[in-house]
Amino acid sequence: MKNLLITTILILASVNLFAQGSVHSKVFANFNYDLDADPEYAYKEFEVKRAYLGYGYKLADGFSAKVTFDVGKNSAGSNYTAFLKIASLSWQASDNLNVSFGMIGTKNFKFMEKAWGKRYIYKSFQDQNKWASSADAGANLTYTLSDNLIIDAQILNGDGYKNLQGSDAYMRGGAGIIFKADDISFRVARDIMPRTMYSDDFESQYINTLAVAYSGSNMTLGGEYNLRENTSNVVDNTSSAFSVYGNLDIGNDVSIFGRYDMSDSEDANENQWNIENEGEFTIVGIEKQMTKGVKLALNLQSFKQATLEGEEEAESVNTLYLNLEYKF
Repeated sequence: MKNLLITTILILASVNLFAQGSVHSKVFANFNYDLDADPEYAYKEFEVKRAYLGYGYKLADGFSAKVTFDVGKNSAGSNYTAFLKIASLSWQASDNLNVSFGMIGTKNFKFMEKAWGKRYIYKSFQDQNKWASSADAGANLTYTLSDNLIIDAQILNGDGYKNLQGSDAYMRGGAGIIFKADDISFRVARDIMPRTMYSDDFESQYINTLAVAYSGSNMTLGGEYNLRENTSNVVDNTSSAFSVYGNLDIGNDVSIFGRYDMSDSEDANENQWNIENEGEFTIVGIEKQMTKGVKLALNLQSFKQATLEGEEEAESVNTLYLNLEYKF
């Protein structure tokens, strides 16, 4: 009887808690087909790539809390491992100032991810290429100077939400500014990852980002340029990349979209030191908003490996995708 009473109290408390807060869920799934292989042997598969499960709750005096789990593949090979992605406490200290602490969403590429708008199809450049993590343990603040100007800053562990702080205990920080003018917005940001080894061969890594986003009545356009200095803290190992993307609404909740990425690298001797991970990437497709919370997109993704000057140009690798996002 005692156990039944305790269980009943816990259930009622949980129901009351969830009634006051909000549950959120999001799932990314796809079917993909290799277009370059003989149809008889072409690789094809259904995938559920990622699921986000979370809960948010508004406390008193401007405080709110949020917890989100990210279920996806890990480096050990498991296809479905749950990671604590967000466990944050936010304080709206004033109309202009917001501060967040805990396992928080980072600012590194949030602006570009929103401008691209199709995370369920493909990550934004910095996220896809692991220049930074989408969440990490730390603190950030956002201050609205005016309707047109917003500044933000963050300090993080630097290892991302899938890893604990390393034994070297280095931190990672950055700051950015967003300027808005009518339908167009700009972001300039700088991310700093201090060196952990102190010799002439190592220096702090810097990521400099310039991004722009335009949103019209039936069209969105975006672009970004990223320059990474002293990549992985190695002196003069530079990486650069630009990404442009656009979406055109053609009516009846249907839109056509495209994206183009190109990356490059150079060391102190002007060698393309990271060529095996570089090249040109293209997406073209059509998207349908099926109903509230459900999107479906048919798209072609192509990648052409970078080659050294004088070498034969690589052939594109083409894959057809049918992507699905549903959230509730």
